Amino acid sequence: MTTVTAPPPPRVDAAKGGRRDNGPRDRARSRRRMIAVAFVLPTLLLLGALVVYPVLFSVGRSFFDAAGTGFVGGDNYADIFRDPATLTAVRNSAIWVVVAPTLLTGLGLILAVLVEKVRWATAFKLLLFMPMAVSFLAAGIIFRLAYEEDPDKGVLNAAAVGVHGVFQDSSSYPTARAREDQGLDKRPDGSYGTADVVSPGQSVSLGFVGVPPKELPADARPAASGKAGPKEVAGTVFLDFTPGGGGRPGAIDAGERGLPGMTVEAVRDGRTVATATTAADGSFRFTSLAAGAYTVRLPADNFAPPYEGVSWLGPALVTPAIIGAYLWIWTGFAMVLIGAGLSSLPRDALEAARMDGANEWQVFRRITVPLLAPVLTVVFVTLVINVMKVFDLIYIIAPGPVQEDATVLATQMWLVSFGGGNDQGLGSALGVLLLLLVIPAMVFNVRRFRRSQS
Repeated sequence: MTTVTAPPPPRVDAAKGGRRDNGPRDRARSRRRMIAVAFVLPTLLLLGALVVYPVLFSVGRSFFDAAGTGFVGGDNYADIFRDPATLTAVRNSAIWVVVAPTLLTGLGLILAVLVEKVRWATAFKLLLFMPMAVSFLAAGIIFRLAYEEDPDKGVLNAAAVGVHGVFQDSSSYPTARAREDQGLDKRPDGSYGTADVVSPGQSVSLGFVGVPPKELPADARPAASGKAGPKEVAGTVFLDFTPGGGGRPGAIDAGERGLPGMTVEAVRDGRTVATATTAADGSFRFTSLAAGAYTVRLPADNFAPPYEGVSWLGPALVTPAIIGAYLWIWTGFAMVLIGAGLSSLPRDALEAARMDGANEWQVFRRITVPLLAPVLTVVFVTLVINVMKVFDLIYIIAPGPVQEDATVLATQMWLVSFGGGNDQGLGSALGVLLLLLVIPAMVFNVRRFRRSQS
């Protein structure tokens, strides 16, 4: 018969308050706890020094005045909604939160779906993701140059001017102006007309200055006056400037050249009855005119300033322009994350839908997007958190005169506190407001991550 010996009961240590001592097991567990605390403690200290203390200090500082000596209660928070510059920052932040994450999530989804059908998908993803390796400082400098209003410097306006020139010819004489008291009057709309009326059989000479001779068209020839027939009005549009000096104002002298390509109109009773274009020598001719009095007019289009492109960094477009730079940087990030979610979708569901007769748009709208909803939500919320604290691009791209038109909460907080405002009480209140706006998105993201891991 086998005798079974029961293990000795656990020893109770009276010095430990009567708790049971399991011997080596308890000591090993205590040792592991101490090691864990030793590893976590430096991190906790850093978090306390770099996160918790600044947050608590900012909250307390937001209740004091600019000097930090007088308690003002909630006045700084009230000033946020009274100061026009701060209200502009709140409005621009709202635009950023709504527009940028929505566009980025949509672009990332479209590109992730399209990349699956591209042969060189990896190279394409690498190309789109490369801007993420560029710092916001470098990206801001790049786009500041790209948005330059001068077409000779800004690539976007150079392209805009080129496209505009394809569909609409620009004026050849934007700097031309008529001599005073020489028979030509400038109208409010920028056009020129003869001060005196002319009749068929008469000729007129229309002299202009302000055009550098070297900028005349290559086909410009020496000006020549023509004789008008009985039912004609003839004339010459010329550069009333004699190289080397001399010459008579208002008269065609030797060496003076015509202004070719100008549009000239014969106007009677406020209505244009004939149109002509000056030849290489500046001459023009209206034929088959009825008897009567006419005014010779040169439309404003002849003198319109050249198209200079779009004022990308003006007050109206500066925020959309900076959002465009942000899209360039972060589109690759959204595409890669959504692409990772797309690769994990069950292919059998997609193939089953295609076999049932669904086209690609129906598969995308009714199957792909609903299955990707959790990934799209995470990407959207992450981008919302990111745009709430955008600072570098706005501070670098927006020129000084329009800095206030482009400001958001992060830049306004810096400007108020350190950029000349010297009001760290209001700046701290803006920082607390920014924190309160970011916290819900962060809590949402953390909960979703926990649910996805459970």
